[in-house]
This record gives sequence, structure tokens and C-alpha cells, in this order.
Amino acid sequence: MATDFAVFLRRFLTAHLAGLRGCSPNTVASYRDTFKLLIIFFRDDRAIPPDKLTLDRIDTAAVTGFLNWLQASRHNSTSTRNQRLAAVASFYRYDTAARVQELADLAARDIRLQPPALAVLTGKGRKTRHVPLTENTAALLDTYLSEHGLNKTGHHDHPLFFNQHRSKLSRGGIAWITRKYQTMTADPTLANADITPHTLRHSKAMHLYEAGIPLPYIRDILGHVDLSTTEIYARASTEAKRRALEAAYTDIVTNDLPEWNQDPGLLNWLANL
Repeated sequence: MATDFAVFLRRFLTAHLAGLRGCSPNTVASYRDTFKLLIIFFRDDRAIPPDKLTLDRIDTAAVTGFLNWLQASRHNSTSTRNQRLAAVASFYRYDTAARVQELADLAARDIRLQPPALAVLTGKGRKTRHVPLTENTAALLDTYLSEHGLNKTGHHDHPLFFNQHRSKLSRGGIAWITRKYQTMTADPTLANADITPHTLRHSKAMHLYEAGIPLPYIRDILGHVDLSTTEIYARASTEAKRRALEAAYTDIVTNDLPEWNQDPGLLNWLANL
């Protein structure tokens, strides 16, 4: 039986990257290579075979160990290591592009997990909007709601994200959590970056634009009143330029990965993706 990690990884590489974001084959292959290496790290360094690798094992300490392993055992450069980290972070990202106050104001009732899964965000001027959730995010929220008993009758008005007193998180509390996990990274570039909750919203907007999502749709997801506010994301990005270069050099192949012909299950699927 496939683990939760295997199920979500397949959805991430196919339905999300190739389907929703419309990433090129080379981009999907780059993400695939990262997760190949992550699986091998757990197998060889942590003695956890692919068929036993579950989401709960991939915590902050494990990701830090993976990054150190890339540098020590595979002699990856800092740039390559950062690319691997970005791929893993993308797999775990919450994807509504909400403003921090909109995130703090979410209640359990604002999450609908039945297809099509969505979050109901209340923005400026008390205007509400429906933001679709990807399968990966919906599955993570389903687990979260179950663990905290928020999917039971009588808990629909409970804050979705709350503190130790079960009161909704404040904007400062969310910023504190962001800083907390930023300080736990072993990557000096990320550790010294100016990261705020709004940085995550901006990054999601750029990812949507780079995936070819029309600006009016991005405007509605972000909750902008005027399309001109959204047009800032139409400026050429580094990722867009990189994809253009990929299209011009489609026969470049990465040779730094070993053959996985003897590995069953998930590794075989990744190799044949």
C-alpha cells in the first residue's frame, strides 16, 4: 500500500506541477530529481526504505539533515542545495496567497474539502472570495482538521489556526512562527533573508503568473480591486527567463544521478516519470 508521502508526491508532480502550474518537462524533472535524492537520503542515511517513508518523518530536522548530506556526501554547491530546498518547500506550501490578517481570521467553517476544495477568505471591506485549494493542500488541511477535532459538529466557528489558549493567531503570532522556522534553517541565504508573511503571498502570486495563470484570475485570488495592482507580477521574472532558456536547450540532461534500475516502487515511478 502506498504511503501518504508517495500519494501526495505523485499528485504534486503530475496534477500540480504538470497540470495546474503547467511546468515544462525539464522543470518537472528537476523536482523529480530532488525527491529521488530525498528518498535515497532517508534510505541510506536514516535506514528508512521508500515504502516506509511517510510525511511525518520529513520534519525540519530531517530536511536540515538532507541539505547537509547533499553538501557533505554529494558535494553539491550552495546554489544547488538551495534549489533542492526550494523544491521541498514548494511541496509543503499552503497555497491560498492570503493576506496575513485573512489567514488569522479563518475559521473551520471557511474550509470546504469536498470537490472542488476551497477556502473562503474575508478581505478588505469585509468582501469575501473563494480561493481553490490544490489536492495536496486539501489533504493536509483534512488531516489538520481531524487532528484538532475541528471537523466535528459545534466547532465550525473555531479559529482554524490558534495559539496555546485556542484563540486565533494574531498577525504578530503568525510573523513570529515564520521567523521561528526561518531561524531553524541551515541555509545561510534563507536564514539571512528578509522573510515576512507578505513575502509568501508575493511568492505565490509570482508562481501563479509564471504558471501562465491569466492576470484577472490572479487578481481575484489575491483579492485586488483593480487589475493594475496585479500587473506588477507581469514583469519578467527569473523563472520565466529560465523556462525560455530551457525551451531552447531541450536536450540537456543531468548526469549527476545514479541509475535506479534496482529500486522498486516509488523510485521506479520517479525514474520513469
